[in-house]
Amino acid sequence: MSKIIRIGTRDSELALWQAKIVQSQLEHLGHKSELVPVKSTGDLVLDKPLYELGITGVFTRTLDIAMLNNDIDIAVHSLKDVPTLLPKGIVQAAVIKRGNVKDTLVFKDNEEFLGSKDAVIATGSLRRRAQWLNRFPTHTITEIRGNVNSRLQKLEDSDWNGAIFAAAGIGRIGVRPEEAINLDWMVPAPAQGAIMITALEEDEETIAICAELNDKETEICTTIEREFLNKLEGGCSAPIGALAVIKDEEITFTGVLLSPDGTKRIDVSRVKKLGEHNDIAQYCADFVIERGGKRLMDKIKNSDRKTNVYSTKALTEDQRLLFHQKVVSESTDVVKINLNRIHPRFLKNEIQNVIITSQNTVESLTTNYSAIELQFKNIYCVGRRTKRLVENRIGKVTHTEKNAKKLAEYLVEFMEGSAVTYFCSDIRLDALPTILAENNIEVTEIEAYQTKYDGVKVTDTVEAVMFYSPSTVESFTQKNNKDLIAFCIGETTANEAKKHFKDVRVAKVPTVESVIELVNEHYI
Repeated sequence: MSKIIRIGTRDSELALWQAKIVQSQLEHLGHKSELVPVKSTGDLVLDKPLYELGITGVFTRTLDIAMLNNDIDIAVHSLKDVPTLLPKGIVQAAVIKRGNVKDTLVFKDNEEFLGSKDAVIATGSLRRRAQWLNRFPTHTITEIRGNVNSRLQKLEDSDWNGAIFAAAGIGRIGVRPEEAINLDWMVPAPAQGAIMITALEEDEETIAICAELNDKETEICTTIEREFLNKLEGGCSAPIGALAVIKDEEITFTGVLLSPDGTKRIDVSRVKKLGEHNDIAQYCADFVIERGGKRLMDKIKNSDRKTNVYSTKALTEDQRLLFHQKVVSESTDVVKINLNRIHPRFLKNEIQNVIITSQNTVESLTTNYSAIELQFKNIYCVGRRTKRLVENRIGKVTHTEKNAKKLAEYLVEFMEGSAVTYFCSDIRLDALPTILAENNIEVTEIEAYQTKYDGVKVTDTVEAVMFYSPSTVESFTQKNNKDLIAFCIGETTANEAKKHFKDVRVAKVPTVESVIELVNEHYI
């Protein structure tokens, strides 16, 4: 292959380890490659909504988008994190020889607590929680989130008795403590311990190269496990375990479905000769369903889940599908916009310098007038999305900055002339016109739209709130004074949020999708 294969990976230590394994195997076969750590969804350049493409995986969607945008050639995933249905246009190109499939208990001091009535075990997995409570019903399970290293540190700093990890994860990056035992009785997650490579369906050359890395035994076993999950899960999250093993030309399959509290458990096992195994997943899923699995799945699917994240902007269906399964979101527009009629006298002559700081301004201008009627020589904008909208509907943008303060500083230094027309809201930040006025630039403000605060009182179960502008913070805090986690789209919004909340976090890029990603990082 003449080109360098771009290997997409998340930027966690474990993900990078897995990607480097794939890279070394490719290079051993004589193929050049480079790692491309992908941190954020960024601006999505897609022809179809995410939900139409089937992009729903919490851990995989960033790489799916990067691949569909042709930013990477292949992506490397922990196969257990990959949705059973891949997005349109993306295929499984290979699975690497499987590592340790077991779950591992990392404990403090010693294992004597296993025989005790009271103990505290940490896990963020519904499957591990259910199986532990099924075996130790008097123990307490506590939530734990974060990457492998941060979870190990949380265990060290806590008074918990132990925490459960994937053996492959702590083993691969070399952080398995001596105080750890494999849980041979716990049925692992489908495809646990396996590494998957995906590629674009149309990229036949790359797929052919990846096929050289494929481990057939791992492929057969993980395919059965994932088919069992797909046929049983029915689109909802449930504590499901599955493991297929090949030995002496036979496949032994073990599956389990539990209630979240571990009080109900349905087991299934099946042994078939290799080559006669194609019906294992269907048979075992039907077996579980017929023995109460359907009622159990329906109960889980319809369980009374409480809202824990509130968005101050109404989210689209494809945006809501991006949330982690632990997130129960509610969203409404806490800021309502009324477009003003802009009098023709303001536009009768060409305006040399115009400032537009929001998409709402663009909507107001183009609702009142056609692009031909909007005679602006220089247009200055805040935000990439506002710039794109201006250039699509009005005309070329002279310069853009990421916030109003930076734009004001730019105009003071580089703007032609000594006057600007600022199309704004009745509620706006004072930084821009103040900086300009202090530097002897005449500012004519034209109210393009009105902003109405329409916040709602959220329930006590809400733990976090998503903000997209300073005005959404102001609207929300008029009716809510609870100290929540504030997930913010940018620094300007975050600065306003810091006046009301102690825990304020800022998205990597100023998009709704990036704010959702920030929320998911907290709940993973």
